[in-house]
Amino acid sequence: MTDQATGAHHPQPRARTGGQHSAIVEHVTGAQSLIRSLEEVGAETVFGIPGGAILPAYDPMMDSTRVRHVLVRHEQGAGHAATGYAQATGKVGVCMATSGPGATNLVTPIADAHMDSVPLVAITGQVASKAIGTDAFQEADICGITMPITKHNFLVTKAEDIPRTIAEAFHIASTGRPGPVLVDIAKDALQARTTFSWPPQLDLPGYRPVTKPHAKQIREAAKLITQAKRPVLYVGGGVLKAGATAELKVLAELTQAPVTTTLMALGAFPDSHPLHVGMPGMHGAVTAVTALQKADLIVALGARFDDRVTGKLDSFAPFAKIVHADIDPAEIGKNRTADVPIVGDAREVIADLVQAVQAEHTEGNTGDYSAWWKDLSRWRDTYPLGYDQPEDGSLSPQQVIQRIGQLAPEGTIYAAGVGQHQMWAAHFIDYERPATWLNSGGAGTMGYAVPAAMGAKAGMPDRTVWAIDGDGCFQMTNQELVTCALNNIPIKVAIINNGALGMVRQWQTLFYNQRYSNTVLHSGPEADGRQPSAGTRVPDFVKLSEAMGCVAIRCERPEDLDKVIQEANAINDRPVVIDFIVHEDAQVWPMVAAGTSNDEVLAARGVRPDFGDNEDD
Repeated sequence: MTDQATGAHHPQPRARTGGQHSAIVEHVTGAQSLIRSLEEVGAETVFGIPGGAILPAYDPMMDSTRVRHVLVRHEQGAGHAATGYAQATGKVGVCMATSGPGATNLVTPIADAHMDSVPLVAITGQVASKAIGTDAFQEADICGITMPITKHNFLVTKAEDIPRTIAEAFHIASTGRPGPVLVDIAKDALQARTTFSWPPQLDLPGYRPVTKPHAKQIREAAKLITQAKRPVLYVGGGVLKAGATAELKVLAELTQAPVTTTLMALGAFPDSHPLHVGMPGMHGAVTAVTALQKADLIVALGARFDDRVTGKLDSFAPFAKIVHADIDPAEIGKNRTADVPIVGDAREVIADLVQAVQAEHTEGNTGDYSAWWKDLSRWRDTYPLGYDQPEDGSLSPQQVIQRIGQLAPEGTIYAAGVGQHQMWAAHFIDYERPATWLNSGGAGTMGYAVPAAMGAKAGMPDRTVWAIDGDGCFQMTNQELVTCALNNIPIKVAIINNGALGMVRQWQTLFYNQRYSNTVLHSGPEADGRQPSAGTRVPDFVKLSEAMGCVAIRCERPEDLDKVIQEANAINDRPVVIDFIVHEDAQVWPMVAAGTSNDEVLAARGVRPDFGDNEDD
């Protein structure tokens, strides 16, 4: 589909089961059947590493002209790369690993994809079917291990089941609420002779996602919107997954209600739009956090009332009625009771809501939010996002990230690690288009950024891709820069190097009396961690990156900032890494302390907003 609001092409993930072709019948091995199935289902790129149990599949992979395999350096990198590919393209991401430790190394990215509803198919080799359950060499019950963190998983022991299983896996991963599906294939099934036929007949009698919302619930929601005095559109990642950004813009402009986009939904609604009040949550904008707290109606669209958004749940939005629309019925009422529950695809829900609100307007029922916008505008003007420059003349991490965003080409995709740099990237880069912000929101996985950026660039080779990473996160998966260098995947990496595990250090500063236990990265255990910040120097990220085939630059002075960013943007034949040495004491604000009410939001350290209004009006 084409996003009418942005002109960006953002296809909804859908599995292609070959229905447009005449029937295909071939006599092949199970391994050949697997590769043919991947070709027919529309898989274009597979990230993986071979090993004993999956090795039969790698032989026919060599002959495929339709499936590109990217040899990663660690299976975790394969999983996150597949996730980044899926998030950037809207297609199903595919990763592959062997049995035992190869498969278990995929557990973290599978859990990550499950939390963030990413369409992912993970294919693993398994020991021969007769050896399953005997503790054979490199055996692990990966289906049992991943059952809580997959949307579904399959153990395939017969070669003839491979095409149908692959088709079903792609269908399940990409429809309804997207998510990861694991396909574990016994080695003897890959080696056996079989008949490959396509398209297969899907056999999923219990899987019927509801996409069309109930008309009565839509009408009730529209009535509440026009009757409300202080409504908020609370937009989650489901709006992006559904390709519903154009419909959202129409609904927002029709209702004139304020819009808040979660960490997983950045880019679903243009940051620059006057109706946008920012990101909610623990480190959300004051206006967004307060708007939800003081709202009399929250219209949740593809959002799940996550604890990072609600703060202390029993004090969240005490005056608000709730309209909760989600394609997953299990999310509705899970954390907050919905006055109007709506099960359906976000695109269908929002499109129907637009018509229902228009019908209310035709009958003369229009909401009056003028007093509400007066409050919102005052909060937005009084408590904007901002930061202080370090007094010692060192680099401000917020400024580094802000300038990367300002100097990047239009349509740049950003993948962030987890921690302070993630929040700064959410705040200080403007997201105007869908699928331009990739991050690990639910699981909070350190090491996500570099492989996710790699996957995004592999899927969108004509777009600039920046990974915003921390010196802690970078040390977890930086080996995938070798993969990028050898496979012509020229990503750009900004290491926000403050010499510490920054977000944990911030909590130690605020809540543990500045006792920096095991968060200092730039010195050994005998040091007290209070030396002046010079960033992490062991390893030397410039030398390390150069050794992995990248162009590497170190930036320590504000006056060099624009020059090195522009230099990085101009290099497109190799990966580029910039080691930004930033001040270690910079903190992320605003902040709601864990376990406290959103009413306790701090705009900055020691600065509690004075809203000066009567919230019971």
